Amino acid sequence: MKRILLCILVFQLVGCAELQQVVNQLPQGTTGIGNAEIAQGLRDALNLGVEKQVNKLTLKDGFFRNELVKILLPEELKKVDKTLRDVGLGNLADEGLRILNRAAEDAVKEATPIFVDAVKGITFNDAKQILLGNDNAATSYLEQSTKVKLYDKFNPVIKNSFAKVGADQIWNNIITKYNKLPLTNDVNPDLTDYTTQEALNGVYAMIAVEEKEIRTKIASRSTELLKKVFALQD
Repeated sequence: MKRILLCILVFQLVGCAELQQVVNQLPQGTTGIGNAEIAQGLRDALNLGVEKQVNKLTLKDGFFRNELVKILLPEELKKVDKTLRDVGLGNLADEGLRILNRAAEDAVKEATPIFVDAVKGITFNDAKQILLGNDNAATSYLEQSTKVKLYDKFNPVIKNSFAKVGADQIWNNIITKYNKLPLTNDVNPDLTDYTTQEALNGVYAMIAVEEKEIRTKIASRSTELLKKVFALQD
């Protein structure tokens, strides 16, 4: 049973080619379910783990109203925020924070296929090394092995999203107004880099949520096939 459990937990890490290698590890004639069903169940779990939770981030306020992943201001801009509010520009400060999250929401929508491809590229040998880790070992490994590559592809998407949702104009206005105030030091933060990092962190955080849900809660197994396959680990 332990061997079956370890094979089932690999669903967060492997693509279609590796899935068949996983099901081949199962003892024949002892599971009460065919290899083809197990493989499809694992594919369904992969879709839930990535697409279901990541898609939530693409909705309006997917970042902004989600306290788990909401993008806050970087440290160097907190003094900008406070100063603007002190001089009666609180509405502008609020809009600046909101628009950072809007850019992330827009970018994740375009970048989801990139993330899915990266997940499928993880090998079965990589998966075996983290199976005995802690509850979020799969997500942690996924972050460590894909974040650099994803950043390189995600960053230009964020940059385009800034222009699309008007974040670049709003923040240019904010920084210009702040830098003109007396007794302040000029700031010029790289908000594209910061928002890219925070958006990626949000993606990984949401995948970790689904990873835990489908492992521990029967109600999260939304199809008969998922219920049948993941009953093997209960």
